[in-house]
Amino acid sequence: MNMDKQIVRQVKRIRRHARIRAKIKGTAQCPRFSVFRSNRGMSLQLINDEAGKTLVSAVAKEVKTKKLNKTELAAELGKLLAEKAIAKKISQAVFDKSFYKFHGRIKAAAEGARAGGLKF
Repeated sequence: MNMDKQIVRQVKRIRRHARIRAKIKGTAQCPRFSVFRSNRGMSLQLINDEAGKTLVSAVAKEVKTKKLNKTELAAELGKLLAEKAIAKKISQAVFDKSFYKFHGRIKAAAEGARAGGLKF
């Protein structure tokens, strides 16, 4: 029974991700702001789906500051990505939360990017 529950949860997650990705497309002017979260860290990317290329990326290891909890780290990472994007003359993006809920670290990363000057 436990294995069935895991498979059902995984299938639901894949369907959620496919449903979101069907609606969101990134372009060179307005790339897709993709979020990946793991237990250890987090990575953010701005992706041009038309060319299939990552324009800007930021990883949790790049944030070299004092001890931060995971949520604070996500906010700093969002600001870092926004700085890199603005340096490449990207000011707008489409937010892709993937299959995650817009809560906690995902929300903090989005708010950090907004605070850094990225619009979505």
